[in-house]
Amino acid sequence: MNVAHTPWVSATPARRFVVLQSTGKPDETTNPYLVQLLDALPENVEVRYFSVRDALFSRYDLFHVHWPEYLLRHRTPLTTLAKRACMFLLLLRLWLTRVPVVRTLHNLRPHEQGGMAERLLLRWLDHLTTRKIRINAAERDADPTTDTILHGHYRDWFAARQVPPSIKGRLLCFGLIRPYKGVETLIEAFRGLPDASATLRIVGRPVGAAMRQVVEDACAADARTGAILEYVGDEVLAKEIGEAQCVVLPYRDMQNSGALLLALSLARPVLVPRSDANVALAAEVGEEWVRLYDGALDADILTATLRALGEPQRQSAPDLSRREWPRLGMQHHATYVAALDATEGRGR
Repeated sequence: MNVAHTPWVSATPARRFVVLQSTGKPDETTNPYLVQLLDALPENVEVRYFSVRDALFSRYDLFHVHWPEYLLRHRTPLTTLAKRACMFLLLLRLWLTRVPVVRTLHNLRPHEQGGMAERLLLRWLDHLTTRKIRINAAERDADPTTDTILHGHYRDWFAARQVPPSIKGRLLCFGLIRPYKGVETLIEAFRGLPDASATLRIVGRPVGAAMRQVVEDACAADARTGAILEYVGDEVLAKEIGEAQCVVLPYRDMQNSGALLLALSLARPVLVPRSDANVALAAEVGEEWVRLYDGALDADILTATLRALGEPQRQSAPDLSRREWPRLGMQHHATYVAALDATEGRGR
């Protein structure tokens, strides 16, 4: 079964079951992807949020995993050890009770690698996973237990926010600032940009002091560069994205990006490295919205991009009709049912 090719019906299925999510109860800092997904699930799916107590002792029919490495990590060694012990007990429980596991493949692998204990636990989780969800349209394998359910848009989430007009020559990189996202490469490329009127904004919380220093040094060295180095709310984010003529996401390994979908949701073109997932997205929404580059990002690529964006060729907004949340909620329900059926078929 591949959910991407399953006809979507709006009628709510009758089957009821409980799904434990691997994330805690949503708050103001929760990824909007998760909030919109949980809101889009049919009413017959009872959602529970992760706690060690519920994971180990409550009754649920299915476990849905997002970013599993977060279940294993903490900033202190003692708490990290405790989380890994709890994860071991959870995996043991899932194995003994034959509770099916669905995993969304936000990343092919963790962005920051953990130690041997983490890798062994994640390998065990993979072994227990009944079905996987791929959130982009790139064809990587023919695994019959992997369903394609596209990453949803953010138009509804930001519908009440003011989005200002773009500023000519304004480039923006936003989101959590981590080493793999290539912010240093963007800074170096922008430094070589001869256009004195061009500006660069970097918005998001750095993961460590080293990343913060890189951006602060860039702001001090080039008056055209500015930054907000902290988590920002939706109002500020809508303003920053709106003012961008182009969002630049120079990730070193790019498969899925909520930032890319958010920029498109607010009708701002994005410059990204060529990858299977980005090629598929460009084919879906148009190359005028998803602009691909090969090799290392440099000043010439930025110059050519700004020149092309100065020519009014785009539609008013990209076509994101395949990424409507009611449809995606029903597709997730179909994957849940397939995982439950597969487990019951093995004599759960």
